[in-house]
Amino acid sequence: MSQLLTVAAEMENPLVPPVPELVIGLLAFVIVFGFLAKKLLPNINKVLEERREAIEGGIEKADAAQTEAQSVLEQYKAQLAEARHEAARLRQEAQEQGAVIIQEMRAEGQRQREEIIAAGHAQIEADRKAASSALRQDVGTLATALAGKLVGESLEDHARQSGTVDRFLDELEAKAEAVR
Repeated sequence: MSQLLTVAAEMENPLVPPVPELVIGLLAFVIVFGFLAKKLLPNINKVLEERREAIEGGIEKADAAQTEAQSVLEQYKAQLAEARHEAARLRQEAQEQGAVIIQEMRAEGQRQREEIIAAGHAQIEADRKAASSALRQDVGTLATALAGKLVGESLEDHARQSGTVDRFLDELEAKAEAVR
């Protein structure tokens, strides 16, 4: 058995490393871990902190931009409402001015119509007087000529002829107006 124990002692467990290897491995691990903790970990933490701050800053900037965009949108809506109100006011003013212009044009047209009618009446009255005067002369001349033919003598005395014709025509006009 002693041989067996020696063989067993010589044959070590392959899963359990020898103690000197274990101590060297543990020392190497502590050295590497210490180096990483001293040199690499602060840089990693610094980069992670910068990223976190950048992300938070980006979120804050996005929130600020969204707030500003909302403010600008409200301003645009207010300006649009004001522009619509101004357009409605201008439309109303234009309609009122149009109504005033139409009223003025109607009044001007009425005035011109009345002037034309008055001028027409004056022209008709002047034409009537001219026609009446011409008719008196023609009727007087014809009546004198007819009376001269009937009487057999010339009735060419202008003053007498005129007075007789005027008196006769005045009597006719008076009778005509009395009939009306």
